[in-house]
Amino acid sequence: MKLLSFNVNGIRAIAGKSFLTDMKEMQADVICLQETKATVEQVLETVNPLDYPFVYANEAGRKGYSGTAIISKVEPLSVVYDMGVSHHDEEGRVICAEYDKFYLITVYVPNSGSELLRLPYRKTWDADFLSYLKNLEAKKPVVVCGDFNVAHKAIDLARPKANYNKSAGFMQEEIDGMDAFTANGLVDSWRAKNGDEVKYTWWSYRGGAREKNVGWRIDYFLVSEGFVPKIKEATIHNEIFGSDHCPVGVELSL
Repeated sequence: MKLLSFNVNGIRAIAGKSFLTDMKEMQADVICLQETKATVEQVLETVNPLDYPFVYANEAGRKGYSGTAIISKVEPLSVVYDMGVSHHDEEGRVICAEYDKFYLITVYVPNSGSELLRLPYRKTWDADFLSYLKNLEAKKPVVVCGDFNVAHKAIDLARPKANYNKSAGFMQEEIDGMDAFTANGLVDSWRAKNGDEVKYTWWSYRGGAREKNVGWRIDYFLVSEGFVPKIKEATIHNEIFGSDHCPVGVELSL
């Protein structure tokens, strides 16, 4: 089972590029999207040419902001939107699809912002999201993917010293949040399968960052510890353009 995760930075904008062709060529069984910046209806209309039979989208109360989607060839047993925590559930950031052997969650974790104004909120989000995942994991393994808006280790961004405790995405509080995920049995699939290989998933639009590969790895597949043996491979698709992120994937042997 091939799973793909992609922060598209606007589903309607990326659809005018090579997105539909790229997704058809990759032939994933399930595609998880973040930052769709669209209503549920707009997502359904935009991905219709992909001919996936099951499409689920979550939208923010604020138009053109945030949003997530799951596009699947396999019908989930159930689909639940949001975390069930009212102050986190207004921005369309979470969808959980239950499959036979695991829960698949797509998530767009809040960005702390250029002025770090949302950093305190981000800490609360991380703690509550971990509780949400562990509650699911009590029933069956979880696979959670998406834009976590944090580079976990110095190896995960091109300029760690320049950004540590200065930039959103590499603040100690955010790193602590990711540490809590991994300390509680959620394994970073990329590192589990690829060791210390350096690849990035996001690049600023400024200063030719992508051309120079001055990037950050902030998009992840985290999986329950017991599920790690089922990961055949974990991939980062730098060859796919259209967003400031690139897709990440895992292939599961079920």
